[in-house]
Amino acid sequence: MTAEAMRTDPGAGHGAPTGPDDRPLRIALLTYKGNPFCGGQGVYVRHLGRELARLGHSVEVIGAQPYPVLDAGVPLTELPSLDLYRQPDPFRTPGWGEYRDWIDLAEVATMWTGGFPEPLTFSLRAGRHLRSRRGEFDVVHDNQTLGYGLLGDLGAPLVTTIHHPITVDRRLDLAAAPTRRRALSVRRWYGFTRMQKRVARRMPHVLTVSGSSRQEIVDDLGVRPDRVDVVHIGADTDLWSPDPSVREVPGRIVTTSSADVPLKGLVHLVEALGKVRAGHPGAHLVVVGKRAEDGPVARAIERLGLADAVEFVKGISDAELVDLVRGAQVACVPSLYEGFSLPAAEAMATSTPLVATTGGAIPEVTGRDGETCLAVPPGDPDALATALTRMLDDPELRARLGAAGRDRVLANFTWARAAAGTADLYRRAIAARGVRG
Repeated sequence: MTAEAMRTDPGAGHGAPTGPDDRPLRIALLTYKGNPFCGGQGVYVRHLGRELARLGHSVEVIGAQPYPVLDAGVPLTELPSLDLYRQPDPFRTPGWGEYRDWIDLAEVATMWTGGFPEPLTFSLRAGRHLRSRRGEFDVVHDNQTLGYGLLGDLGAPLVTTIHHPITVDRRLDLAAAPTRRRALSVRRWYGFTRMQKRVARRMPHVLTVSGSSRQEIVDDLGVRPDRVDVVHIGADTDLWSPDPSVREVPGRIVTTSSADVPLKGLVHLVEALGKVRAGHPGAHLVVVGKRAEDGPVARAIERLGLADAVEFVKGISDAELVDLVRGAQVACVPSLYEGFSLPAAEAMATSTPLVATTGGAIPEVTGRDGETCLAVPPGDPDALATALTRMLDDPELRARLGAAGRDRVLANFTWARAAAGTADLYRRAIAARGVRG
């Protein structure tokens, strides 16, 4: 944990929340996209909600499609969108009977003109819903919607999580755009980031997951530093744990990449795999995520002749996913940037040795090169290949780094710790609202 994170982490050194008012809280937890297979936001809602409930709080998740997977004791209130990006018919045009109000019309119009409407339209529906239930919640926790509909009085103080500013994704996607036409399309898609920047500056209580993200929020979004608190998230260390009975698969490298976007750096890992196989012909990559039929990753696989050495898996159970990682000789996080990196923490929790880049907050999670992981610069296939080869060549190194990685996660990055720190911030937000009257 960095010194800055220790300073800003309300959960650091704390167990259950305490204070002058330690009664259980009624929490509305908002998520406009909550399925855990869609990325870290869904994982965050599921595990934070469960651990807050275990602390004795009443948690109600309010979400849209794809709906979150929640644990027992955490109810879901559905605020359905038009689900314009669902499979197997993404970017669909709804039938006339599906339109319910002007928000639906705005959602379709934004999609038709190349924008991404969900942060705005979910915020409008959520704001309307919360105002109709005024007095039922002690605090509202928004999971990075940052939409105009959440401005104004919701009947309870608002805490907003920003995992990292989406302006970072926008910047990387624009840098990777091969043509001017593609760059214009990227700018339109990310049009919602202008709204998120405006809304973030008006949020009195912003929570983020790393010291690196905190600085990005201040620099990119213009949020005042005194309004941003860091509460590290982590792994479910009961689920993500070592199991010696799981057979190690020689040459298996595993990574998580929910989308073929520049930010995730998957194309660099594929290029590194081609180099690794020169000395380790059995080396192969398992990607937890959806295979893109076209794009940089698909083209790299074809160009390097790696069709039989790269496998994509999705829709598997938690237990199957954990065993997949346990069976790997190496886990890899090749991202150019991460606001935290749940896959890194989860792999480390299983004692699977990790190769990771130094992009964004990743070193904050993984620790020092050679102590708890092997660290390489982002966007460098040669460095990735060297580190992966070193891991595959040295079983003693794998065992040492794997054990040290789990110890680091247990000491710093658990969901129970995250829930305690988050609840402490809720109480401060409630107290501040009382002071303001």
